[in-house]
Amino acid sequence: MTAVQTSPEQNGDVPDAAGREQFPAGAQVLVRDEVWLVRNAVPTRDDGSRVEVVGVSDFVRDQEAVFFTRLDTVELIDPRDTRLIADDSPNYRRSRLFLEAVLRRTALPQSERRLALADSFLLDALPYQRRPAELALSGANLRPRLLIADVVGLGKTLEIGLTLAELIRRGRGERILVVTPQHVLEQFQHELWTRFSIPLVRLDSVGIERIQREIPAGRNPFTYFKRVIVSIDTLKNTDQYRHHLEQIRWDAVVIDESHNLINRGSLRNQLAQTLAPRTDALILASATPHNGDARSFAELIGLLDPAAIRDPENYRAEDIEHLFIRRTKISTEVREQMKGQWADRGPSQAVHCPATPAEEKVFEELAAVWLPEDGRPSVSSVPLFPYTLLKSFLSSHAAFRATVTARTRTLQKKDDPRGTAAELAALHRLDELTADLTEADSAKFGALVRQLKDIGVGPASDTRVVVFSERVQTLEWLAGVLPAALGFRGRAAKESLRVMHGGLSDEQQMRVVEEFGLAGAPVRILLTGDVASEGVNLHRQCHQLVHYDVPWSLIRIEQRNGRIDRYGQARPPQFHALILTSGIEGAKDDTLVSERLLEREDQAHRSLGTAEAVTGLYRAEAEEKSLIQDLLRGRTVDESLDGHRSDEGSGAAAMDDFLADFFGEVGEVGEVGEEPDAQADTAGSPAGTPGEGTAADAGTATGSVLPRLFDSTAHFLDEALREVYPDARERLDLDRDEQSGLLSFRPPADLLHRLKALPVDYLREQRLRERLLVTFNRRLAQHSLQRAREAGSTSSWPEISLLTDLHPVVEWLTDKVLVRLGRQEAPMITANVTEPVFLVQGVYANTLGRPTVVRWMGVTRHGAVDDDMVSLLRRSGVGPTMANKLRYRDPAPLAEAVPDALAAAEAFMERHRDAWDRPLRESIEHHKLRLGDWEQPTLAGEHTKRRLTDLADDLLTTGQRPMLRVLAVLLPDPDAPPAASVSPSAAPAAR
Repeated sequence: MTAVQTSPEQNGDVPDAAGREQFPAGAQVLVRDEVWLVRNAVPTRDDGSRVEVVGVSDFVRDQEAVFFTRLDTVELIDPRDTRLIADDSPNYRRSRLFLEAVLRRTALPQSERRLALADSFLLDALPYQRRPAELALSGANLRPRLLIADVVGLGKTLEIGLTLAELIRRGRGERILVVTPQHVLEQFQHELWTRFSIPLVRLDSVGIERIQREIPAGRNPFTYFKRVIVSIDTLKNTDQYRHHLEQIRWDAVVIDESHNLINRGSLRNQLAQTLAPRTDALILASATPHNGDARSFAELIGLLDPAAIRDPENYRAEDIEHLFIRRTKISTEVREQMKGQWADRGPSQAVHCPATPAEEKVFEELAAVWLPEDGRPSVSSVPLFPYTLLKSFLSSHAAFRATVTARTRTLQKKDDPRGTAAELAALHRLDELTADLTEADSAKFGALVRQLKDIGVGPASDTRVVVFSERVQTLEWLAGVLPAALGFRGRAAKESLRVMHGGLSDEQQMRVVEEFGLAGAPVRILLTGDVASEGVNLHRQCHQLVHYDVPWSLIRIEQRNGRIDRYGQARPPQFHALILTSGIEGAKDDTLVSERLLEREDQAHRSLGTAEAVTGLYRAEAEEKSLIQDLLRGRTVDESLDGHRSDEGSGAAAMDDFLADFFGEVGEVGEVGEEPDAQADTAGSPAGTPGEGTAADAGTATGSVLPRLFDSTAHFLDEALREVYPDARERLDLDRDEQSGLLSFRPPADLLHRLKALPVDYLREQRLRERLLVTFNRRLAQHSLQRAREAGSTSSWPEISLLTDLHPVVEWLTDKVLVRLGRQEAPMITANVTEPVFLVQGVYANTLGRPTVVRWMGVTRHGAVDDDMVSLLRRSGVGPTMANKLRYRDPAPLAEAVPDALAAAEAFMERHRDAWDRPLRESIEHHKLRLGDWEQPTLAGEHTKRRLTDLADDLLTTGQRPMLRVLAVLLPDPDAPPAASVSPSAAPAAR
């Protein structure tokens, strides 16, 4: 292994202009007389650079450690002292693997905007799902910060996973924190591992308890794991976790359902304010990110970029277009790309349920006493309570009685018996009317049973259904009577149904969601409250949904429907809503509100792609409250939905035009079919528009973004196994199915150490510590993932995982290859060149230790430079078919030429540095100009501006000289005609 810097005086122990040392990933360093491989290095405020390493020399092999350069001597070896050695492996396999491993372990430079890995994951090729990652990496962003606001069902988790994967490949995703609602923890964790090979340690209630037993007392749990997923309900206890969070800097933080962060002063808002300044990348996701208040939305955007909005009450969409992306199912790019991959939903069907005689008595009492229409006042002293009472009755008699009981207790505690006597008497009357009601007296229950039987739910069927209700009492009552009514008996009655609501623990909620998604599980009916209306995937085995009661909010109806109407749904989603009707004059039944809301939601979905902007209130709670108040004023549902925008008291009219930019007609980047030039080089573009290097050409761009010597990761892994484990069949018990591409082997101890980062449930259920099943065959991996949800499976974790560039197995073998060469060694390779060519890596970096320019060069002793090393290697015949004739040469004359080759490489990089730097510098200068004009009195003022200016400066290339590293030397083959030569290169301004 060779050195990485020109000399200790130039870039070694002498700090750069910012007083920080730089240690590129893949370099070998000497610490405490042992050799280590650098994985990551980040400057700290007081202790020099924090260098994360893995052991190379025998005593510390595969041990992970962290060193601080002001506490330990971390020696970077001078590349001029590189020892040139012979490679006796077949076809120069060891040398080729080493070069490929260095290419793989070197982070992409900050100037590289194009996607590198999009085609390598377990995903459909949908360009619209790649656009968030492109926007996050574009030159328009000082840092990767983005609000993904795609409507329900488009695949925001996949968009997040792809963005994180690209950050990891750039060395900007070592430390990741994902924050989600508690009931989607495992779902999110599952998607990131099975699709992208990104393991997250889940810290739910059980996980935290386990961690506290394993780590030393008082240890910060967020330093113990690099990539963590935790529920927002756990972390929002800032008193318990703030001191831990304030001590951590993250590379990337993801906050799902981020609309919950808006309310200033709330625990969730405090959490966001703690995390936002302590992470480089910040990804917020929400299908409903707006609460109707411009200032609140500006505060959410301010978490991403405090300087984006000058006036939080007066701003336009173009002010934040670099931070915000939103599409609907009917957006052109989505609709065209999703053909055949997402079944269109059926119409929302209202199922009329004529009230039973017992229910009509309640309707009559409500109309006469609680909600009279003849001008008489209601018996209740609280204007909104009669509608609360009505809604509970429209849900079920069980919910109704719970509401009556709760109100009675409240009134009985008051000290004014005269003022409450009439209402208490009326409540007593309602209690008497419903005291003996059973399911036989419920029109909705009878209709539900008939409806479920009609769609095929029963003991002899696999059909599944989701039944939503707003009331926990309704859910619990249905759970007790529904299975028997559908013909389930004995044990089957208990296993056929699951209940989910906010009163369950996070573990219970996740278990319910997982069971419902497994075809092999006996559950057929999921009774759930609106806790499952956000973020939960219920479409795997289900396309039927019933609203037992209908929420009085278009947003909530849409959120519920989105649980089964989402990307990946193979069958047309079917929605039914039970509409209780009454013949009593003046009765307010479900036809008054619920049925009309269903129709309006369906209309909005088909014409706009979302119902969120219909009312202009953008929050389910606000929609319901506004509707009830309008009903009290005598307005109809349609008048309430359409008329409140002009209501001066609502304040919505003044915001109408502004909100339309975001939530009305969703804009397009460009017309579908207008593909960008696949050959155009957008990496250096300072504009970094959302459309540049779009996913339409990502497949083409991938090859040019990642310099590779091997034609595939599969080929690299195959050769690496042969080199590192020539006796793999015995040592690893390796079994290879050539036809399917399945690899099966027993993981050795050093790989087991890395597997600790995998989900605990996955490790246990698939017994991965005993045997790993991996493949490069996407069809096989997809089949395994699908099979995990099919009949007979007891877990959604697949048996076989897809080997991506990020997979622990690939990273493990890459590191194994890197340490095959000794300290400061570079191989000599006989190739078709006219003279010796030194292969040199050159890196410019910023003060954060991240590369801004990476060049792979071929340099002759006479100073000619070719800065396309991979093409040079191919032209010179370096590949799997080359012959190693074992012609050893005296390396001394070549070693004497190393300093001259390094000097030529340095001079070449210095000549072109300005051109390579220009796009990045222009982008940063643009941000600094914007900061100069920034006036934001509501935030931290000059302190925040100064911090952002310093951040911009930190991203610029620093240091006067590049870090250089000798990788190998190509030698002429005396038996072969010369085929490749190196000539002075006129490097392009930005590439």
